[in-house]
Amino acid sequence: MLVAVEHPTTAALEAGLDHVRAAPTDRGRLELIVRRPAVDEREVLAVGALDRGEGLVGDTWRVRPSTRTTDGSAHPDMQLNVMSSRVAQLVAGRADRWELAGDQLFVDLDLSEANLPAGTRLELGSAVIEITDQPHQGCAKFASRFGRDALRFVNSAAGRELRLRGLNAKVIVAGTVNTGDEIRKLPASEPLSR
Repeated sequence: MLVAVEHPTTAALEAGLDHVRAAPTDRGRLELIVRRPAVDEREVLAVGALDRGEGLVGDTWRVRPSTRTTDGSAHPDMQLNVMSSRVAQLVAGRADRWELAGDQLFVDLDLSEANLPAGTRLELGSAVIEITDQPHQGCAKFASRFGRDALRFVNSAAGRELRLRGLNAKVIVAGTVNTGDEIRKLPASEPLSR
């Protein structure tokens, strides 16, 4: 039996913006890891392996075509989709629905462009990822899962500035990540010692 899900209204979404804006800026937390083994399939992981060539090991990123590459292959700067756990809670309503967004990493961290410009590196677990300049936008699937108001909300001018739909990243240093790991924004001057 299907259970009807009530989607949030624009007013409810806007009422949650202060909580989203209050996310930590330099040190946050990895709240959820989700692997996509096949189209429309999700596996919630306690531990994930991040690899420079594969992204999240076992995820289908590498075989997903991209309209942003000349040959239609997977885009190297879109290995990982990262979404704010605060936004996921706001649009999904329940934690067991976050995975429907299709992102691999859900974090409690300020994902805004002002806080994490392209090129910013984040350390989580024993891995390091880098924010890329590829935009991450809501689509028809997002609207069907979370409602049209949620789609307009994340794709609005403020939504894009705050990266409410999330951001794209790539793996710089391979490593293992665990749900609950601290995420640390690395200073631009800090060399990678791995």
